[in-house]
Amino acid sequence: VQLVESGGGLVQPGGSLRLSCAASGFTFSRYFMRWFRQAPGKEREFVAQIDSAGGIMNYADSVKGRFTISRDNAKNTVYLQMNSLKPEDTAVYCCNAFYLLQNYWGQGTQVTVSS
Repeated sequence: VQLVESGGGLVQPGGSLRLSCAASGFTFSRYFMRWFRQAPGKEREFVAQIDSAGGIMNYADSVKGRFTISRDNAKNTVYLQMNSLKPEDTAVYCCNAFYLLQNYWGQGTQVTVSS
């Protein structure tokens, strides 16, 4: 089982990034997918979730209206489009797959928002 995130980097406030999480080793289309983030010295926090079919999305209040989660089950990939980025969005972003009692995590990708 692998979840590999990519797309992180350094961006100025107000900018955009698109994160990707490529999955392998399990039946991706069965799993709900989530993005979490963890800033230095802080607890890991939920960012966004998408159901297995890609029709229902949920967001943390802090990112609602700025971030969009999506998935492509044909490519076994989940995305996080991040717009209007703020310095407080700086964190390591990880994707998570869960289904029944199974729960998988990626290693994460660093997002830094700074001028």
